[in-house]
Amino acid sequence: MPGISPEVIVHSLNANPTSKPVIQKKQSFAPERQQAIEKEVDKLLEAGFIREVHYPTWLANVVMVKKTNGAWRMCVDYTDLNKACPKDCFPLPRINQLLDATSGHQMLSFMDAYSGYNQIKMNPIDEKATAFQTYRGLYRYQVMPFGLKNEGATYQRLMNNMFKDLIGYTMEVYVDDMLVKSLEKSQHISDLEQCFYLLRSYNMRLNPSKCAFGVTSGKFLGFMVTHRGIEANPKKIKALRDMVPPKNIKKIQRLNGRIAALSRFLARSGDRYLAVFKILRGARNSGFQWTDECQEAFEQL
Repeated sequence: MPGISPEVIVHSLNANPTSKPVIQKKQSFAPERQQAIEKEVDKLLEAGFIREVHYPTWLANVVMVKKTNGAWRMCVDYTDLNKACPKDCFPLPRINQLLDATSGHQMLSFMDAYSGYNQIKMNPIDEKATAFQTYRGLYRYQVMPFGLKNEGATYQRLMNNMFKDLIGYTMEVYVDDMLVKSLEKSQHISDLEQCFYLLRSYNMRLNPSKCAFGVTSGKFLGFMVTHRGIEANPKKIKALRDMVPPKNIKKIQRLNGRIAALSRFLARSGDRYLAVFKILRGARNSGFQWTDECQEAFEQL
């Protein structure tokens, strides 16, 4: 099973020993989802990511999420286990600072690790708590699965240690988003060599289908970064333009989320769309009220 050496880092739960373990009631799935679960379990077993477990005290159900391409993604519902784990306060980088540090570079390379979280192993003493159930049996993760509390902090800690001499100079990293940047095109190969040397040293593998090397622009943390500067993601602009006036609180929340994603490019967004933001604050007391002031702010947007 390839991946990061346990001597470098492992993911620990640090679960509260006084928390009562939870065994979730087993769920049933339709045949299509059941087949997808069976296929994924076989794949995880072959990769050495999971193994059978006996007499677990914590036990979770799997959750099937449909991808945009119609395929199924298998996740595990670690809601109960996460409640027993304290928050890891390891700081994540500020997105705005990363974007500012990236824009204006002549050559960029965007990289994504292959099943990045799964390249970090679980602390052996915590493996059993990751147990999940399917109709075939009970399994536990030997690697860090998606869905556990603090996994982003663990991953960022690894990245900061791995690339400590490059971050802020020729690299920027936000959890599993890696970027190599060069002010001069002629320097980019050398900058990539330094990055690849460290990736190889730590035995981290990349996903070629999600990497782009030697380009002048690309998407990073939801924004377009180029040698000219930072640009809004066209998909996010279209999503906002295509919205109709909200009819309920859920639609207001969606609108506010899209405004927040583009706030960097909207002058005085907090003041100009205050009427829209106020709806959420007063929703509990007065319910949904779309006023003329809200409509005017929406049309300006």
